Amino acid sequence: MNTNFDDIRPYNDAEIPAAMQRIVASNFFGLLCTYVYPGRTMDDVRRMMLSFRTVDDFQLEVMRCVNEQVIRRSITTFTYSGSEQLDTACRYLFVSNHRDIMLDACLLQYVLYQHGHETAEITFGANLMSSPLVIDIGRSNKMFRVERGGNMRDFYLSSRHLSDYIRYTLTSQHHSVWIAQRNGRTKDGSDQTDQGIIKMFCMSKADDKIGALADLHIVPVAVSYEWESCDILKALELYQSRHQPYVKKPGEDLNSILTGIVQQKGRVHFAICQPVTGADLQQFDHLTTNDYHRAVARLLDERINAAYRLWPNNFIAHDLRYGRQQFRDRYTDDERAAFMARLQQLEQFDIVEPDILRDIFLGIYANPVTTGSY
Repeated sequence: MNTNFDDIRPYNDAEIPAAMQRIVASNFFGLLCTYVYPGRTMDDVRRMMLSFRTVDDFQLEVMRCVNEQVIRRSITTFTYSGSEQLDTACRYLFVSNHRDIMLDACLLQYVLYQHGHETAEITFGANLMSSPLVIDIGRSNKMFRVERGGNMRDFYLSSRHLSDYIRYTLTSQHHSVWIAQRNGRTKDGSDQTDQGIIKMFCMSKADDKIGALADLHIVPVAVSYEWESCDILKALELYQSRHQPYVKKPGEDLNSILTGIVQQKGRVHFAICQPVTGADLQQFDHLTTNDYHRAVARLLDERINAAYRLWPNNFIAHDLRYGRQQFRDRYTDDERAAFMARLQQLEQFDIVEPDILRDIFLGIYANPVTTGSY
């Protein structure tokens, strides 16, 4: 077993029994049981989890049930497209827009499972590993640690380490990988791939810029929530960060995870986009390295934005923000009334510039319309 990545890798099968012991001993185990297994006793769930011997056991019996409960309780319609483009014999690097801390990756896992694909390993920000329970659940769910921040040297070394691990996982371990198109969630509704992510992918094979990416079988993914995950929390963060750097409060990330899980999301669509081929990359071969990274990022953006599904809320917000009736035929009076009720929830916050907070909130929903071809 390669031990070079022990500091960031998920758990292996041998580590699952001990992780299950810790999870069932947690003070939050009862809450987990209540949400994931309504109707089953804690003792029954405890016995089941203590019987797990592999990562697949945990994903099949726990994470599958988590996804099913999320869909049942907080999503009115869950749809997906593009799975027919994937080969079950191939492993992919899924690069997704990022709207919810946990669900973007976990619901894609559910789609893969439903179509006979092996689930992917998932990037997991070190800042989210805030408690032993989160670490045990995450690493049992094929999540691997991604370091953020630090000085330039540390950032370079962690990026190179991550690049090596992603390539090792895909080409040697033959496991797919999920990663967000940027560092952190999109908070303003404008999905954009960070060219630094593309640069990171290439670091582990710097002498062959075309092969470095072609070997990874990149597949863009567009996830669209009718009701944006943590929309009010995102608007407040953007408002507060206008004049000074935003400093997260203790437990804020965990609160965002839980809010994303339980918040009503309406309709949700996952679009698996056209995979990036060697021919796609070859057209950029004449570019300098930086321009190459930028061009590949734009290619991912084009596919993600084209596949992003716009909902009535997006058109309502765009009309409200710009004082128009441009998209009036895209939504009903009831849909507009529901959106206005959500917008009015901002009035509960005692802030100096409520009009600016309102505009930020509208932007979260309106910006995907602006990004599209309208």
